[in-house]
Amino acid sequence: MTTAPHPTARYWPLVLAATAMLMITMGVRQSMGLFVAPIGRSTGLGIAQISFALAIGQFVWGAVQPVFGAIADQRGPGRVLVAGGILLAAGMVLAPTLPSEWGLLLTLGVLSAAGAGAGSFSILIGATARQMPAEKRSMAAGVINAGGSFGQFVFAPLVQAVISAAGWAAAMWTLAASALMTLPLAWPLRRRADDAPQAVTPSAPDIGLREQLRTAVRDRSYWMLHLGFFTCGVHIAFLVTHLPSEIALCGLPASVSAVSLALIGLFNVAGSLTAGWLGQRWRMKYLLAAMYASRAVMIAIYLVSPPTPLTFFIFSAGLGLTWLATVPPTAGLVGKLFGPRYLGTLFGLTLLSHQLGGFFGAWVGGLVLERFGDYSWMWYADMVLALLAAAANLPIREAVPALVRPQTQTEPT
Repeated sequence: MTTAPHPTARYWPLVLAATAMLMITMGVRQSMGLFVAPIGRSTGLGIAQISFALAIGQFVWGAVQPVFGAIADQRGPGRVLVAGGILLAAGMVLAPTLPSEWGLLLTLGVLSAAGAGAGSFSILIGATARQMPAEKRSMAAGVINAGGSFGQFVFAPLVQAVISAAGWAAAMWTLAASALMTLPLAWPLRRRADDAPQAVTPSAPDIGLREQLRTAVRDRSYWMLHLGFFTCGVHIAFLVTHLPSEIALCGLPASVSAVSLALIGLFNVAGSLTAGWLGQRWRMKYLLAAMYASRAVMIAIYLVSPPTPLTFFIFSAGLGLTWLATVPPTAGLVGKLFGPRYLGTLFGLTLLSHQLGGFFGAWVGGLVLERFGDYSWMWYADMVLALLAAAANLPIREAVPALVRPQTQTEPT
């Protein structure tokens, strides 16, 4: 019996719901750097203490994703997404009421980070990928990822405006209200893997999560993805946490920070969509290598440029093209290597590597500033790590993309 093609109208609403949810969760997370200076002035905490709380948040955001991903793979993503929205809102509400180092560790480092992780890439991409044709997954991941970037574009200037007008506590409560908007978006994404349409693509027999994990940890390509994504995490967390401080060190106003973060998000919309589209036609490992190498070039150009608003705007726009555009090809490679059945778990583990790097990027950035008075050594380290990440992706085994492969050629297992 021939099964009818999977209708576009059936899976793109899922993609749009996932995109809207990631827009909120990532918009909230990527605005945290704007709170560093206001919290420091209000509480008397040093930048290293605040950076450590945000660094813990980077790690927790990554650590919960394979856990929540496994729950979503086994029991469906709906409950995970609802719990994440509640946790994210709770962390934002409580942060101003607990303005101490331990209070920030609990609220921004644990509660809100765990909530954002429950509504992030691995769960959302996994929830949609298993219901879509294989040739559409890279583009869908690009669209979802673009939602996260657009959230940064929307939330960064909004947060800065509220901080300037009413203080950082009011800005936190505004973000809490935004987090609650994710709850109705969980409904279209509630379906479990076993309930997903079976006619999307032929699939291999389900070998079980435990055996799939054993297979993955024995695969060198999977570890190369982890290594590259670790260095990506260092870049992203350092910049999202410390770019406002770098701009302040140059004597520029906070508005330059807000515009810079917004530009990163805006240009990453284009970068994510482009990466998703190219992932259907080019080998994704080459896309990743090119994106990582370009970061080293952009940082080098930034370091020899005058510290003007225009320099930061151009630098942010350039970074934005690759900012989180690494996510669609990385998720696509995990799906290519192991299939979509346990993508939430396997990509969640890859994101954990990303956030281990994020922990060091956020924390060490604060230590470097306290020790040396500027971020020069972090910029140099970022360039070296970008080149290492580019090199790490080249040995990954990857078949020719399906959209450019001759019809008689079959994809190797």
